[in-house]
Amino acid sequence: MEAKEVGRGRIESINISSGGVPKKYAFVVNVQRDRVEGDDQENKAHHGGPEKAVCLYSKDLIDELVREGHPIVPGSTGENLTISGLRWSEIVPGTRLRIGEVVLEVASYTSPCKKIGASFRDNYFNRISQKLFPGWSRLYARVLSTGQVKVGSEVIAEAPNA
Repeated sequence: MEAKEVGRGRIESINISSGGVPKKYAFVVNVQRDRVEGDDQENKAHHGGPEKAVCLYSKDLIDELVREGHPIVPGSTGENLTISGLRWSEIVPGTRLRIGEVVLEVASYTSPCKKIGASFRDNYFNRISQKLFPGWSRLYARVLSTGQVKVGSEVIAEAPNA
């Protein structure tokens, strides 16, 4: 059974850090089974590992948040890949994202925490809580196929298997 495409987007920013936020821009990275090469997390109990190997967020939502007055920029909320052009509310657990040879599968929504508060007016980091604002959350993805990702790469989103 062929997967149903639900959208196409583009990698706008790749963001890595030796720990903490904001993450800094990188043009190209290797995506490994349990992490993005060059990226590390301070709190391994809540970040990283096979089910949280890659954190994703929408450039389109970042732009909307800026219009609302938030000082958010790509990487400031800890996402590794900032993607434009996808209807973010349709990117749900089980969705597969193909980026060249790399295949990611959305595993879960993230929970925002106070460490990303500087990205939001009045430190209101819950502005991207899935529970409070469905469709505005960052996402964690597992890696199904490893490889290299570059800024500008096409992202093909496929619906979860029914």
